[in-house]
Amino acid sequence: MTDSLPQLGAKVGIIAGGGTLPFAVADSLAARGVTPVLFALKGTCDDARVAPYRHHWLGLGAFGKLLRLLRSENCRDLVFIGSLVRPSLTELRLDWGALRVLPALLAAYRGGDDHLLTGVGSLFERHGFRLLGLRDVAPDLLMPEGCLTRAMPDSSVEADIAKGRALLAALSPFDIGQGCVVIEGHVVAVEDTGGTDELLGRIAQLRVARRISAKPGHGVLVKAPKAGQDLRFDLPALGPKTIEGLIAAQLGGVAVVAGHTVVAEPQAMIAAADRAGLFAIGLRP
Repeated sequence: MTDSLPQLGAKVGIIAGGGTLPFAVADSLAARGVTPVLFALKGTCDDARVAPYRHHWLGLGAFGKLLRLLRSENCRDLVFIGSLVRPSLTELRLDWGALRVLPALLAAYRGGDDHLLTGVGSLFERHGFRLLGLRDVAPDLLMPEGCLTRAMPDSSVEADIAKGRALLAALSPFDIGQGCVVIEGHVVAVEDTGGTDELLGRIAQLRVARRISAKPGHGVLVKAPKAGQDLRFDLPALGPKTIEGLIAAQLGGVAVVAGHTVVAEPQAMIAAADRAGLFAIGLRP
């Protein structure tokens, strides 16, 4: 896999949202001898964890400032990583550089999240930058194929996984979400703008309200990128927090597409899943 990786520059710019992934990517790059430079989004990126890295802070909408910083740092290669709640245009404090590309920004906003990210990415490419994905800069953070845990799904769970994948494929054109929960052949919930944590929270509430009759430990969270999605942006992600959500929702485990899913803190995630008797499996693309 590493033979097909693109040749990176001496520095790679990381436009960093929330969560642990921006720092995991930075560490992966550093291990390859590439200097990561974090362009941390105010109010979103983890303040306490940024300091050890070369970094700059900027607000959403500061497109012109970001371009200037990227050029001053000689970062031709970029990667977007980390969680980010989609802001409305009225919430953005657009600088002069952003106002100059406002028609393109408005066009990008007229669609789902994938449309928005691809549109914003194209703005950087027009200014001479190269947008890369996690598979290009940190392939070690991607989910491998096969079961990572001691627990494994049985044939009935495999049928639920197949149904979940078929559902997500059918929903792809609508750019709704990247996950769903299937329990004993029934689609119980679909991910929306609230993301996976909120999806699992809804399942936990349904359990408490006894709206789900299946026994605890039954059911699976299925995650997959949308068909035709630009895989440089917004890949499905797993981590220890996902396992916490699965435990609260009393599900049996999680199935994701191998090579197309980011795994944050894999050792901690696997250890947490094993303690709870949950499975985590990477599906063949």
